[in-house]
Amino acid sequence: MPLEEPRSGQAKPAAPMSAHPAAAPARPTDRAIDARDLTRDLARDLERDLESELLDLVARTREQASEDPFRNPVLAVTLAITRQLDRDEIGEADLDALLATLRRRALTARAERLRGYVGLDADASAGEPSPVADLANRLVAAVARGSGDFEAFRDRVGRTAFAAVFTAHPTFGMPRAVAELIARAASLAEADRRAPIIGEAAARSTRPDPQISLDDEFEQACVAANHGRAAIDAFNGAILDAARARWPDRWTELVPKPLAIASWVGCDTDGRTDIGWWDTMRYRLISKRMQFDRLLRDLPDIPATRVVRELTAGARAAVERQLAGAPLLGTKPSLEAVHRFALALIIERERAQTDAGPILAGLAAAIGAAETDADRRAIAVLRSGVAAHGLSNALPHFRLNASQIHNAVRRVIELEGEPTDAAQRRSHLSAINTLLNDVRAVPVDFGALAAERASAARLMMTITQILKHVDGTHPVRFLIAETETGYTLLAALWLARHYGISDRLEITPLFETASALEQGIRVLDDALRNPHWRAHLKRLGRLSVQFGYSDSGRYVGQLAATFWIERLRLRITELMVQNGLSDIELVIFDTHGESIGRGAHPTSLRDRLAYLAPEDSRQRNARAGIRERLESSFQGSDGYLMFGSPELAGASVARIAEHVFADALTEDDAFADYALNDRAAAPATDPIYEEADFAAEFFRVVRQDMEALVDDRGYAALLGTFGPSLIDRTGSRPVARQSDGGGPAAITHPRQMRAIPNNAILHQLGYLANSLHGVGRAAHRAPELFRHMRQNSVRFSRAFRLVQHASSVGDLDVMRAYIDSLDPAVWLERARRTRREARRDELVTIAAALERLNLAPDLRRLFGRLTRDGLFLQAAAPDLATMSTRLALLHAIRLALIHRIWFLAAHIPSFRPQAGLTREMLLERFLRLDIDGCLKLLDEIFPVTPDPTLGLNFGEPPGPRDVGTYEIEHNTLFGPIRRMFERVREISGIIQHEVGAFG
Repeated sequence: MPLEEPRSGQAKPAAPMSAHPAAAPARPTDRAIDARDLTRDLARDLERDLESELLDLVARTREQASEDPFRNPVLAVTLAITRQLDRDEIGEADLDALLATLRRRALTARAERLRGYVGLDADASAGEPSPVADLANRLVAAVARGSGDFEAFRDRVGRTAFAAVFTAHPTFGMPRAVAELIARAASLAEADRRAPIIGEAAARSTRPDPQISLDDEFEQACVAANHGRAAIDAFNGAILDAARARWPDRWTELVPKPLAIASWVGCDTDGRTDIGWWDTMRYRLISKRMQFDRLLRDLPDIPATRVVRELTAGARAAVERQLAGAPLLGTKPSLEAVHRFALALIIERERAQTDAGPILAGLAAAIGAAETDADRRAIAVLRSGVAAHGLSNALPHFRLNASQIHNAVRRVIELEGEPTDAAQRRSHLSAINTLLNDVRAVPVDFGALAAERASAARLMMTITQILKHVDGTHPVRFLIAETETGYTLLAALWLARHYGISDRLEITPLFETASALEQGIRVLDDALRNPHWRAHLKRLGRLSVQFGYSDSGRYVGQLAATFWIERLRLRITELMVQNGLSDIELVIFDTHGESIGRGAHPTSLRDRLAYLAPEDSRQRNARAGIRERLESSFQGSDGYLMFGSPELAGASVARIAEHVFADALTEDDAFADYALNDRAAAPATDPIYEEADFAAEFFRVVRQDMEALVDDRGYAALLGTFGPSLIDRTGSRPVARQSDGGGPAAITHPRQMRAIPNNAILHQLGYLANSLHGVGRAAHRAPELFRHMRQNSVRFSRAFRLVQHASSVGDLDVMRAYIDSLDPAVWLERARRTRREARRDELVTIAAALERLNLAPDLRRLFGRLTRDGLFLQAAAPDLATMSTRLALLHAIRLALIHRIWFLAAHIPSFRPQAGLTREMLLERFLRLDIDGCLKLLDEIFPVTPDPTLGLNFGEPPGPRDVGTYEIEHNTLFGPIRRMFERVREISGIIQHEVGAFG
């Protein structure tokens, strides 16, 4: 740790960063980050390369750390930056120029990684034909080498085998404009053409848009979905072209739809009550209108398409009239408004179409009547899109929580206790079976929907009305979070039957928590023992399950989570065989995010797809005769980037198609070296499956250590002290709880925050514990076998690459710097060494406030726990990469700014308690970086405007007034604090791009 403060004579009272003491600038979003004279900044950069100076300083200090183990290299750099700020050697303009440079480098690297991740560089070097055309030709050739049977090919490409699902949550960690610029830059092959676009992005803030509504999330999802739909159309067209060359007389019979697009944005009510049923209905109508727009835009304008064009145009006009009556987001519509909307839906229902059948028939007739192959091909591509998606731009996924299902059924089931209680298990299963024996469908109208208070019943009724009045072409997905008992599935089935939609509802359990991953097979087994559930699956022809990587990753560790999820996948296959369900389809939906902290593989999209759907699991399903449909989420700004442009979407779809058809193309010599499953290097049987004891023990140790870490009080303190304040709000979902005393509530356990901010905070604190912790001790128990698996197991080595990436953006020295910043002993030691009187007083004040928070003992024990495991990991895998110098510098700069905010906060004048708030309590909130809340309070306590009653005659002699204003405090304290905190959050945005994802 730093041992001495600089000599600089008499220090300034507040020591603000005062090169430009102007009022705080407005937060930049869609304009340049800084309005100062850029020419002047450039001239200063030419005189002094601050970036190179500081990067060299970081590198030297890190090298010296091996010789001085008692010195934290990150805090040493932080102190050096603090000294330069004190001496005005670094001013605000210098700092903003430096951050702009670091932002540009982070965005450049992000665009390059994105391009490589989806395989655009490989596609560009492959030449002609396009990747999807080449894949389609190979697929036809593979069939020709086999049976050569047209019917076999038609069945293979006519079944949807993969769906890309666009999800949301608070993962919009960058501005929409910046995301669009990154996508544009990544789409270009030439670096010199990317540079000006990245420059434009770097001139903006990396912080998320200030207001992110559900409408904003839906619009961004629609852009990604439209790019995805266009890319799928291109692939379907390539299949038709290849088939036409092979079967020139029959190709028009094909309706290829191997890939599809889905979305739950606007339909996900898990954990939120701010989405009205009218909002969900409006989003589905917009999606329907977009499908009609696609048809009207792409249909050839020929006589053969006149009938279907008129049908579509009339339906679109009817949908437009329905939308005109839809309440807008954020409004609480009156009963009269709901009534008008309901009447519009009902009156226009027939004209708007509620099933794709008539349009599909019209398209088939148009294909038969078209005179040219080009027109027939264009119509056939549109037919495939409608066949796969019905009257929707993207298939809908609805989601809520298991507890909401239980609450809705509780009013008709007379049982005490909770269904999740093991002692109540059999009684609940018996009671719900009795209800299923006698259930009768009830009619649903919009009046009943408007009056319904139970959220699960309301969502079921909303789905009923959507199927009835918007689009009933396909069954819809109904996802249930936190499913931990078979009773939940049966209760959902009862609700579906009660509202008459059980035959069109895919009830899908989400297995995500540690308990659900362990008990998931019992959940399904309990449901399958019920004849009603088995009959339901038979009628639908599929069993759908969902695996989540949020809670599983943060509670049991991301590496362990993938093992437990794969184990559950294998056991589901066995269960289906045992229950005679091999003839139905198994749908597996993986709802990971783009961060490695939520399950997405960081190396490439090919690795990601193979990581989520391991070859062994897919082969076992194939041997059992179980058809498998895979679905994968693409979430928020990070996920939508992969579909952020036509080029990126085309590459993403090509990688997905290669994955879907990899098994069919195994014998293709030209495809043999395809890296999707590393077949060229893989032995016949992956050794990780032969060494079952090693795998079970390894991942059990990771899980045990991660569970112990989560229950460590220091871990909660690390995440909750100022971590939440390092990140902006990144979505429409409601923010975290507030305490009764004002300010953010103290986090006493990670379960009190959502998974996404949990992971994002770890990124910001410089150590991705949810992907690293426990792996060291697990490897240490069998180091030789661990190294053998890394070298020879495709499955294990691919999983371990998550650890490699987490290591490359993590550094225990960085985390220690944040922990030491919360240790009063560090500040007292600095006070003992400093020779600046004013600084000594600041340091002592901060130390006293930190002593009141009393975080240091728990944080020190936590750091010891993390370090011990980190040492094991370093010994087992000495080749792991470490955090880049640039990323370490960003952390050091931000720490210097945080410390400077605290220095200034120590100078806040004393004031009378305000609503129970004392100066000491306010300072503690500053230490937790509740800066916005503190500044709002300070504006009230120290107003900058004079007393508005001055000069007014109130009919009596005037009493005493405090007529002073506090302009000095605002200019020297509050204004600099506000500007520094803006930069703290800006650095968080840059770190997000260095790591590669948010949360």
